[in-house]
Amino acid sequence: MSSTETRALENRRAIATVCLSGTLEDKLTAAAAAGFDGVEIFENDLLAAPWSPKQVREHCADLGLSVDLYQPFRDFEAVAPAVLAANLRRAELKFDVMEQLGADTMLVCSSVSPDAVDDDDLAAEQLHVLAERAAARGLRIAYEALAWGRFVNTYEHSWRIVRRAAHPALGLCLDSFHILSRGSDPAAIRTIPGDKLFFLQLADAPRLEMDVLQWSRHHRLFPGQGAFDLAAFTGHVRAAGYDGPLSLEVFNDVFRQADPGPAAVDAMRSLLALEESLGATTLPAAPALSGHAFTEIATAGAEVGRALATLGFAHVGQHRTKPVALWQQGEARILVNSAVPDDAGDTSASVAALAVESADPVASADRAQRLLAPVLPRTHSAGEADLSAVAAPDGTSVFFCRTGPGDSWLDDFAAVDGKAVAAGITGVDHVSLTQPFDHFDEAALFYRAVLGLEPDPVTEFAAPFGLVRSRTVSGGTESGTVRVALDSALLRRGDWAPGVREPQHVAFTTDDALAAARAMRDLGAPLLPIPGNYYDDLDARLAPPPDLLDALRAHSILYDRDEHGVLLHFFTEILGGRVFFEVLQRIDGYAGYGAVNAPVRMAAHRRGRLG
Repeated sequence: MSSTETRALENRRAIATVCLSGTLEDKLTAAAAAGFDGVEIFENDLLAAPWSPKQVREHCADLGLSVDLYQPFRDFEAVAPAVLAANLRRAELKFDVMEQLGADTMLVCSSVSPDAVDDDDLAAEQLHVLAERAAARGLRIAYEALAWGRFVNTYEHSWRIVRRAAHPALGLCLDSFHILSRGSDPAAIRTIPGDKLFFLQLADAPRLEMDVLQWSRHHRLFPGQGAFDLAAFTGHVRAAGYDGPLSLEVFNDVFRQADPGPAAVDAMRSLLALEESLGATTLPAAPALSGHAFTEIATAGAEVGRALATLGFAHVGQHRTKPVALWQQGEARILVNSAVPDDAGDTSASVAALAVESADPVASADRAQRLLAPVLPRTHSAGEADLSAVAAPDGTSVFFCRTGPGDSWLDDFAAVDGKAVAAGITGVDHVSLTQPFDHFDEAALFYRAVLGLEPDPVTEFAAPFGLVRSRTVSGGTESGTVRVALDSALLRRGDWAPGVREPQHVAFTTDDALAAARAMRDLGAPLLPIPGNYYDDLDARLAPPPDLLDALRAHSILYDRDEHGVLLHFFTEILGGRVFFEVLQRIDGYAGYGAVNAPVRMAAHRRGRLG
């Protein structure tokens, strides 16, 4: 959706330049390309720019951007007369800058200065003086309570001071991070007159137990990527009558080193999704998804196909015009695409695409494009299914399709009388994709916003090669569920690394994991051996029945239990460098993914790679 398109939401969309990496020119170009209406100019970005403030204003105008806020102005209020005089001089010079920039509002943060005193009357009196100076030049002051402010650190306190100062050019800046990180109840925002809410800054964040300043400076996220209820927060602000921009102010170490173009797109997508949660957008609803249609694995070798055969899959189809084989067992379908680059190597393999069953594939593609995920260009021959696909942040293609008789992607495959012995696989439980660290949060937002999936809480576990962060997004109907597991190593540098870099896998469902493992072993499947120490510990921790424990040990099946039920799962060895398969059985509503077993599986894969 472009910034000029008619939309139900009255608020404009803005982003602080501090959110993005690069020079001020890089940031402004990225913000405009992503469709933002305006920007907050962060002072440090201006100071490092070769342009004068007037030139910045002209460049913003050329890009279709307004300058909505100049920030931050620090440590102003509740100080001695001599300090106040210096602060007013400093403010007047900044007002000169603002006039050249075309910004009419300056953000004043609550003081953290040792020169300040705890005196609300004095703070109100001095902010009144500042507002009078600003008003004389047609400007406004937005006072913000920093969560770590020395004396003023809640929005309720900052509102008391603004109300006491009683100047029309003085109002509040509300920042979701400063308010929600302290656990303040935002409901009372509804009681503040709308004309005193001068600016709104939005940021999400994970729930962390740490110093709030460090939390703020390094771990903020775009809306929908963290744990804050920004829909409720923004709803309170809009209910109070706020009609200014919805502006993002996110301090994040990853975003500030990433390519500003994709980061700005991610930021805009987060605002569009937030607007949808507020019921204030024309964004089409996400069509219902009812399962995984297929997963495509690109490989130059025959290893994946051989492994599928030993898992009980049949080669049932061959694409009519492309070197793509369809393997199937139950409702699980794997496409093996041998059209890979010549220099990929004989053992290369990767999950190139996943396809979801959509109630309306065209509407799914339309929603994706409205959320800045354009449909990928594809070539197809006459009579072939015209499938729509978009690129996930890690480059994986995501297809929207419908499987069934008539007008189905299956019609593109000529039948092959594949020989197979079914081994109990019934369908696909989930697809797991390792994400580059700087795409982890972006990927979760992509699947949530574009596909309409719901994210689970982030979990972390200690793996043999460092901490791994994991998050699953899921959703579906009674006829099927779509689950995508996103994993990321928090830090990986240098030559020392696991034998399996950025692993990917498809997890198949079965109704009887023990029988499936026996059948697959008889077929010669390359199942991953699990060391005996694991089963000794399993006996000590969870004490499964002795006969079950013996069977698990005999077939290298891992076990987990949660408040709902039990998980039995086992894995293949690595195929083609990074891909493997999992077979799992959920018993009595087990809801997790066996994360406790992941370090054991990773170590076993490492041993297998070292031979």
